[in-house]
Amino acid sequence: MKITYFGHSAFRIDTGSSVILIDPFLSGNPHFEGDIDSAVAGVTHIVLSHGHFDHVGDTVDIARKHGCKVVGTFELVSWLSKKGIEAIEPLNTGGTASFGDFTVTLTQAFHSSGHVEEDGTVTYLGMPNGLVFHFANGPTVYHMGDTDIFADMALIEELHAPKVAMVPVGDRLTMGAAVAALACRRYFNFDKIIPIHWGTLPILDQTPDKFTEAMEGDAGKILNPAIGEAFEV
Repeated sequence: MKITYFGHSAFRIDTGSSVILIDPFLSGNPHFEGDIDSAVAGVTHIVLSHGHFDHVGDTVDIARKHGCKVVGTFELVSWLSKKGIEAIEPLNTGGTASFGDFTVTLTQAFHSSGHVEEDGTVTYLGMPNGLVFHFANGPTVYHMGDTDIFADMALIEELHAPKVAMVPVGDRLTMGAAVAALACRRYFNFDKIIPIHWGTLPILDQTPDKFTEAMEGDAGKILNPAIGEAFEV
């Protein structure tokens, strides 16, 4: 199984015959400098954690062009269907959907979810979520989405035992580095941790260095992959 990080919270996972995009914020993402068509080639599924612009990203354009399935909370994918996306897969917190090579379960996340319209009104897009992926051939992956720490992370570990994690560390809009490190060390037994949601907006911590420092003796679990370069897990 190969994972590619595009910066912010955006990933590509290649597994079996499936190509999964998570929160594909590529246009306007200052960490992503590649060609979008190349980055998303062969995509079969887009999985969204919540409805903010920096997570929905290029979903509409990608899904229209490739006809891939778009997976997310009911309100979010219903809203996207009005923008011309036909293959929607609605879920809600605690639910699981199976797609052959993998399943995805929505977990809770402590954040918000909505889209600011041109007139300034906000369209509510359901609860924010974390995403747990179980694969036929690969470790279980937990993308936390945008969240603060919460004690029920212990249940996510008990139910799913994820080994690879994408963890927001940038502060201001999610938990910061010290709290993210506490979440990882107290509630989980991860093998690899990819710090995300840093450096792409001026109000975020500009590097994941504080997270590395806060992880102390577990800092060896941290993986900071090069943007756009696939790695094996």
